[in-house]
Amino acid sequence: MKEGPNIAAVAALIGDPARANMLQALMNGVALTASELAQEAGVTPQTSSFHLGKLSEAGLVCLRKQGRHKYYSLTGSDVASLLEALSGIAMRTGMTRVRTGPKEPALRKARVCYNHLAGDYGVQAYDSLLAREFLLEEDEQLHLTLAGRSFFNDLGLVLPEKETKRRPLCKSCLDWSVRRSHLAGLAGTALLTYFLEEGWARRIEGSRVIEFSKTGDSRFRSLFSLEI
Repeated sequence: MKEGPNIAAVAALIGDPARANMLQALMNGVALTASELAQEAGVTPQTSSFHLGKLSEAGLVCLRKQGRHKYYSLTGSDVASLLEALSGIAMRTGMTRVRTGPKEPALRKARVCYNHLAGDYGVQAYDSLLAREFLLEEDEQLHLTLAGRSFFNDLGLVLPEKETKRRPLCKSCLDWSVRRSHLAGLAGTALLTYFLEEGWARRIEGSRVIEFSKTGDSRFRSLFSLEI
């Protein structure tokens, strides 16, 4: 018997169409009820409960109770990164959904990836931070430099001095639509929160789409200019 992680078991869980739809629905970073996830998966509430039980046992989703209501969310950014990477492979190999619509260009432009910004905007921010040496890629790890910390401080974003393996300060996440990296980790979460709270962008209800206003777009491109 082979030793080590059982990736086949995890792959089988994610590979079920209903469970895959549930996991993708949770990529918007919002906790959802079993009924809402049943709608996303196109299954009955009873079937939804069975699938969520399997995902919970595997540590892919967690249950949170608020009063009489129960909500499910992804257990962490590592699960989100895995789903984003799988989406990229599916796009590259031509395994796309038959149904398309006007939301797809908007998703490619800017969207939520669990708790940070993805799409064209996310990749531009990442590239700009790297070009100005606010971020440093070293030994396959991503680090925030002193200049980078000052950049975040100037925006009023105070990041913790120390990071943990569970909650890294900076992490690259492979973007499925651009197939290049965008910024995840605590720094990525802080930036997305900043854009939303400053009114540069808003979340489209019931979607992962992030829509930048005309003013927000101008400020974003000024802050993350690639003309270094």
